[in-house]
Amino acid sequence: MEKLIAACGIDCSECEARKATLANDNELRTAVAEKWSQQYDADLTASNINCMGCMEQGVHFGHCNECDYRHCVRSKGLLNCSQCGDYPCEMISGFHAYVPAAKANLEELRG
Repeated sequence: MEKLIAACGIDCSECEARKATLANDNELRTAVAEKWSQQYDADLTASNINCMGCMEQGVHFGHCNECDYRHCVRSKGLLNCSQCGDYPCEMISGFHAYVPAAKANLEELRG
């Protein structure tokens, strides 16, 4: 499957919420809601698990609508941080310290 890179570099094509949305799979939505509720100390239900991908048209997971990286990229008219002249900025560098795979995806795009 081709990668679908979010503003921050996460590969949305690997996201369980997106997979559940594309397949309209309520069992997967329920499983993801339970997993993420425990993992992130959140109160999620299957109805919360809907997302087409960070920069795609359509529905987005709640956090994605509030994401500072997504807002920054969109305000600059970019597809993701790899296209930004300020990359890597302090904001995204802090995130990449915890999610090195996202950084690798952006570095790959930068060539």
